[in-house]
Order: sequence, then structure tokens, then C-alpha cells
Amino acid sequence: MRIAMWSGPRNLSTAMMYSFGARSDCAVVDEPFYGPYLRMTGLDHPMRAEILASRPEGVEEVAASLTGSIPAQKPHFYQKHMTQHMIPGMPRAWMAEVVNVFLIRHPARVIASFGAKWDGFGLEDIGFTQQTELFDYVQALGQVPVVVDSADIRRDPGGMLRKLCDAIGLAFDPAMLSWPKGGHPADGVWAAHWYGAVHGSTGFAPAEGALPELTGKAADLLEQALPHYERLAKIRL
Repeated sequence: MRIAMWSGPRNLSTAMMYSFGARSDCAVVDEPFYGPYLRMTGLDHPMRAEILASRPEGVEEVAASLTGSIPAQKPHFYQKHMTQHMIPGMPRAWMAEVVNVFLIRHPARVIASFGAKWDGFGLEDIGFTQQTELFDYVQALGQVPVVVDSADIRRDPGGMLRKLCDAIGLAFDPAMLSWPKGGHPADGVWAAHWYGAVHGSTGFAPAEGALPELTGKAADLLEQALPHYERLAKIRL
């Protein structure tokens, strides 16, 4: 089984990759379109030069790797994807050959977390509009996409991962609930900038507290992103 997990940044996505990567039967890949995305947009992300050097593949080569032989000859392949990477020019036909899952998080939390790591971002950088657009694309393929909320996973990791596995036809493995400290061999080179908290973890963080209060531009971003989150939240597991 090939599982494409679609989320925006700062959305439990790395912990989910570690969770699936803790299964002995599952290979994982970390944001395979990141290099092509930076080359196509020219964006000056943190560690841009290192990312480009570590992700030299072209878009068609990336797409072929997602539907071809599974790394390490394992039966399952978990793909951590960022919705904001799927700009015009990125191939999408390969999505018909994978199980597509959408990981959502309240935009107030995403905006607050992303803003602590990178200044000057806009709506296009946090992936909410792209997430609903990709959801519609997957539906048009005839699939019934699965939606899961990171807040629900943090409240009940075991229960929600069982529901997720059931929804996609994968047997639940208790190994998904923990992983070694220090990261995963499949981490992208950008892990040094973004993954500090999860590198210190051995499992999912506990439930979050109250939503952060946003002001100014951050509050404007929240107003724009919230309808996209609420639409998918209505049909989450």
C-alpha cells in the first residue's frame, strides 16, 4: 500500500511520518517535492541551498518514485507531502495510484507555530487553500479521501491511529505509538531547522491547550484559512 499524507506545515506531519516509520513493514519518504518546489518558485526558504543539493530530482522523477518500487522492498510506503508544494506544473496523475489522506490542524495553531520559525509568510505558504483543492482533485478521481485532525490524534493516539488504519485498510500496529529519539534516517536535510521538538520526542505530544490569540496580519491569515479547515473538519474521522 502507498499512502500519501497531505498536510500543510507545522501540522504533526513529521510525528506521523515517524509513527508509520516505526512499523517494520513500512518505508517512508519526507517531502519529496520540496526540491522541485524551491527550484520552480525561487523561494528563499531556510536552508535553501542544502535542500536543493539534497533533492536534485525533477518532478517527473519524483512522481515515478512514488508509484514505483517501494524502498527497502517493504509492503507499505508512507509519503509525507506538503500541500503547498503542489503548485501548477507539479504532476498529479500519480495520485490516482495511491491512498490519499488529508491531515488537518486548526489554522490558528499552524500560523502561530509557523511564525515562530519563519517571517514574512502568506496564505500560499501554509497550505490550506491547496489542501481543499487537492481534496477536490482526489474526489474527482473517484476516491473517498480520508481526513484526520492532528488535535484528535494528540488527544487519543491509539484510538485515532486505529481508526485511520481501519479507514485505509491497513492493520494497526502498536509500534506506531512510539519511536526512538533523535529523528529518522528518512528525515530531509531541513530537519535541522524545523524538527527540533519532534527529535526530542518518543511519541505523540499530549493534547493542546486553548487556541492562540492572533492579531494583525496573523489574524487576517486566520480569517482566510479558517473556511478551508472547517470544510474538511466536518468530515474528519
